[in-house]
Amino acid sequence: MQRRHAFATLAAAALFAIGATGAHAQGAKVKVGFMLPYTGTYAALGNAIENGFRLYVQEQGGKLGGREIEFVKVDDESDPAKATDNVNKLIKRDSVDVIVGTVHSGVAMAMAKAAKDSGTLLIVPNAGADAVTGPMCAPNIFRSSFSNWQPAYAMGEVAAKRGHKKAITITWKYAAGDESVNGFKEAFEKNGGQVVKQLTLPFPNVEFQALLTEIAAAKPDAVYSFFAGGGAVKFVKDYAGAGLNKNIPLYGPGFLTDGTLEAQGDAAQGMLTTLHYADGLNTPRDNAFRLAYAKAYKLQPDVYAVQGYDAAQMLGIGLGAVKGDVSKKAEFAAAIEKAKIDSPRGAFTISKAHNPVQDIYLRKVDGKVNQVSGVAVKGLADPARGCRM
Repeated sequence: MQRRHAFATLAAAALFAIGATGAHAQGAKVKVGFMLPYTGTYAALGNAIENGFRLYVQEQGGKLGGREIEFVKVDDESDPAKATDNVNKLIKRDSVDVIVGTVHSGVAMAMAKAAKDSGTLLIVPNAGADAVTGPMCAPNIFRSSFSNWQPAYAMGEVAAKRGHKKAITITWKYAAGDESVNGFKEAFEKNGGQVVKQLTLPFPNVEFQALLTEIAAAKPDAVYSFFAGGGAVKFVKDYAGAGLNKNIPLYGPGFLTDGTLEAQGDAAQGMLTTLHYADGLNTPRDNAFRLAYAKAYKLQPDVYAVQGYDAAQMLGIGLGAVKGDVSKKAEFAAAIEKAKIDSPRGAFTISKAHNPVQDIYLRKVDGKVNQVSGVAVKGLADPARGCRM
């Protein structure tokens, strides 16, 4: 009798312990690992992404899916050589539930591989590498930004519809540049145009003079270029300095003129670019976001802040559906796939490959803003070539 009673007591204690562990897990914080550039060329982008993410969490009272959020940070230094070690610090050392990162496509590719191998949730808030939602696609990998193909393809349609027949492309010879010019070429040629030359120079070389001479001699109807940051500043100024902008319009994705207009000055005025965000959207959702961001950080938000904010929204949708239980990966993914994300950029959905299906805006440089001048392509979905999911 005593033995039976002792057994029952032990069984009850074991059940209580299991219940307590489950309750503790449910009440524990969700650990979010930011793997972003906090130093170097892209530091401002990394900070804007984190600011946007934190703003959404603050608006939800510090909780997503009923669970408090704890943050861990790693500076990825935009260095692909350190990427695997850095992402493994978050997965193995810090035991994060979800990783948010990054800006540099080369780093993002290493992160995607680690996430795929370990099953850790990954939300990419910038890097546009087509492969992240192409051959590297996985049920636990999501993107809140764009693929390199999307703004480029939209600009190819715009250029063709503006009556241009012959175009030259120019970019740095690296993955993002290649993917961008290929997206432009695909749409431009599908709509009756022809890319007559594809000019490249090594990254991050900014000696453009010989290539500008080549463009002047070829006399195309239009030029499509993919550069960002300091390279974008110098290219746009050199292009205008050579007098080419008077007769041959220069087009590009929004990165050509985002965060660079102050330095580009008069050289950029009137330029058209395509991107999934623009100045002057003037919707209640965007106005509220811009005001809240400016109040919180004493800064004006940009596309990177929007992408961080929407990464948090996507995490909130997934966690809400599984009541905070991050182990329910299939239900988490299904909720995001069904959702309409109420973004400052305009509502968007997520494709089966987990890339945004979104409007791409046509923007015109006016003073120091990329003013919206219409929608270049509505609801553009990346083709997700190579995705098997």
